Amino acid sequence: MAAPKKGAVAVEDVHVTFEDQQKINKFARNTNRMTELKNEIEAKKKTLQDLQDASDDLMMLDDDSLLIPYQIGDVFLSHTQEETQEMLEAAKGSLEREVKGLEDKVSAIQQVLGDLKVQLYAKFGNNINLEPDES
Repeated sequence: MAAPKKGAVAVEDVHVTFEDQQKINKFARNTNRMTELKNEIEAKKKTLQDLQDASDDLMMLDDDSLLIPYQIGDVFLSHTQEETQEMLEAAKGSLEREVKGLEDKVSAIQQVLGDLKVQLYAKFGNNINLEPDES
């Protein structure tokens, strides 16, 4: 008869129901979606910073008669400094609204994840790990 190893933790047998598995799957899907949304937010914030930098550089121009190329899709169109500044401001406003919408979605997902964590940890205790990997 083999003796139990030192430091071995006895794992209690927990029955996983179909509803429990559905909650675990929902948690995983929402975690993945939240990661995707956070990556999208970071990309949009980078673009927003680029637009802000372009706007700042545009303000430093002394010559108002220059036509500034502005990219719309795959085409560059030349506009006056004032028109370009207005287009940059409109693009920044649009991006800020998109970022706000994405952040609201992340908050909603975090609420769902919090509720699922409470339910799953209540049933499974230390037998389940719902914390993200720090790698």
